[in-house]
Amino acid sequence: MERSAPGSGRSWYGGDHADFRGGVFLREVVGVQVVIQRGGAAVPEAPAGLPPRPGGFTGRERETEDLLRALDPAGARGDPAAPLVAAVSGLGGIGKTALAVETAHLAGERGWFPGGTLFIDLHGYDHEPVPADRALQALLRALGTPPEHIPDTTDERAACYRSALAARAHEHGAVLILADNASSPDQVRPLLPGDSRHHVLVTSRDRLPQLGARLLPLNQLGPRQAYDLLDLALRIADPHDGRVADAPDAAERLAGFCGHLPLALQIAAALLAEDPGKPVVELVAELAESHDRLDHLDDGERSVRAAFELSYRRLPPEHARLLRLLALAPGPEVSDEVVAALVGAPEPPARALKALARAHLVERGRERGWWRLHDLVRLFGAGVVAGEEGDAARSRVLRYYLDRALAADAHLRPAAGDGGTPGPFRGREGALAWLDEERVGLVAAAQWATHRHLAADAVRLAGALGEYLDWRRWFDDAVGVCRAVCTAAHRAGDEAVEAAAWNRMGTALRGSRRLREAWDAHRRAGDLYHALGHDEGKAMAASNLGAILGDVGQIDDAIDAFETALVMFRRSGDRHSEAGVWNNLALILRKSGRVDEALDALRAALERYRETGDRPREGRAWHNYGVALNARGRTAEAMTACLNSLDICREFEDWHGGARTLYALALVHESAGDGGRARAHMMRAADAYERAGSPKEADQARRAARLIGPVPTDTPTPAAPPARTADSARPAPRPPGVPGSAGP
Repeated sequence: MERSAPGSGRSWYGGDHADFRGGVFLREVVGVQVVIQRGGAAVPEAPAGLPPRPGGFTGRERETEDLLRALDPAGARGDPAAPLVAAVSGLGGIGKTALAVETAHLAGERGWFPGGTLFIDLHGYDHEPVPADRALQALLRALGTPPEHIPDTTDERAACYRSALAARAHEHGAVLILADNASSPDQVRPLLPGDSRHHVLVTSRDRLPQLGARLLPLNQLGPRQAYDLLDLALRIADPHDGRVADAPDAAERLAGFCGHLPLALQIAAALLAEDPGKPVVELVAELAESHDRLDHLDDGERSVRAAFELSYRRLPPEHARLLRLLALAPGPEVSDEVVAALVGAPEPPARALKALARAHLVERGRERGWWRLHDLVRLFGAGVVAGEEGDAARSRVLRYYLDRALAADAHLRPAAGDGGTPGPFRGREGALAWLDEERVGLVAAAQWATHRHLAADAVRLAGALGEYLDWRRWFDDAVGVCRAVCTAAHRAGDEAVEAAAWNRMGTALRGSRRLREAWDAHRRAGDLYHALGHDEGKAMAASNLGAILGDVGQIDDAIDAFETALVMFRRSGDRHSEAGVWNNLALILRKSGRVDEALDALRAALERYRETGDRPREGRAWHNYGVALNARGRTAEAMTACLNSLDICREFEDWHGGARTLYALALVHESAGDGGRARAHMMRAADAYERAGSPKEADQARRAARLIGPVPTDTPTPAAPPARTADSARPAPRPPGVPGSAGP
């Protein structure tokens, strides 16, 4: 429902309400029972007619039941906590009025309010909201009070109103007062009856907790409910319209572009209904390609942008600025700390955030201290932010992220000592926890590298995330970040940065098994490094190409590539990179049956990882060493190597590495003839793969466990190896040829 701007000939209100203050019906909509007029014309004397039930109402079954429970007179009897008021709140266009009117009709059908229903639109978000004194005047006239008997002051009118309701209750029974579109408690408080038999149902874009009401916030529809609304709306217009049912995937995408917002869905359905030959997929394509999606969500009478504009223009300047800047935040959710960076304050603007949450313009995130915007509100906010204001906010967020990410990355790098690493994190665990929490935002901010004025800091941020994204196996995130860096570096003519980005992208692509793309990325990196005369870069590219050659079974070519890389890394003295090449070479040698050579290569890798202090990758090398020892038939040594790997994986939260080693340990026990322990370790590997976010590998482990056979009843399930402490540490057995006497 909406109103027309004077002289506009079309709706600007946004689709929530119809304005009948001039007594003119613009279209067939849910109207008001109490017609507020500027003149002295009579109004209905019997509150017996709700607006018609909303057409196409669907998807709110749970919310309808919740609201009915709040209005049920049986629930109120003898319950001192029973609410007199129920307040439905939500974002503009979320369907508050439709829910309230539908529920009021259901309550009437159940005979709960024999005294009738009063319905009044308070126009709370118009330029001229209905004040309490005028609302009381209209309600009194609807209750049959002659105009000349209506008092002049608000307090006197409120007393007269309560008396009229009491008389109505005595003569006919309880009354339901539906106060639609309230914007403040002051609009509603004088409308509260003195008789507890009556109930008040309020709708508002704000929560209105000051009323002591049963609060019923209304959220967007779920995917299935949104689909049903689209289908029902089209079938109301034409019972034979099966476009939604015929294209369910396109309809699901359309619902997503509408943010599952009922108003937007109704507008989309209207756009389809006015063009019966238009496929759903065509409208989806228009929305996907649109520079401003909100421009399309307008059917000539209803507009999502106009609905949001009503809420936005009521905000104080500080709150309006916060909403604009929140729309620029990277990622779907944003933490308090990032909000503070956005607005340029040392602390998050807590009061302003809570005010926006009460107005349903901001939603609370997955936990306290996190916030999110509805997708369409984000589009609206980004559309009203000024260019310089937005650039400054993004720059502040990048600087905050960069400082923290550099500090976190220092804990993840080889030989990073927890005690000596500067920054806000106490150790690796704290750094990883922050990176995990902020990952989505960090990745989005790093992709701002494509914006020229943000490129420098965004490229540095991308570099600070490289180790983390590789460690946590967020390969798709790494690919997106590296693409943005490649674009920025190529545009700036920085071949060194571009080469490094192509190299990291190739590693991420290989991790997600996109081998052809990975090969192309490493070839481009190698070409750039060759043009630069960068020997270590060329060695890195050669090693990575060797790994892909090994993946596709070109063993001899892979070994040649690794040996070329080893020569160049020895020449440069890069012992850490040399360790990685030895580790990768060992995998190829073992798979080709050259197990003794693989063991030699792994001893070299372990030696160099110890030398450079890279404990996490040392753990992965211990895993490979255990697998190679098992292939040689040295099962006891293989078990010890796997346990060393598990200890390190736990210490450094290498979830995927731990799962792989549990899988290997199961195979070692199977080789030793202990099927029970083998199966038990394989099931632990499946659980660990699930935790690491690798369901396919988890399924593979479960299938392998079934092939091993059942666990004997007298075989206990092996416990996870205990974490080492200063009191219980045992020396880690070393493979022959690895120097050093201390354990890890």
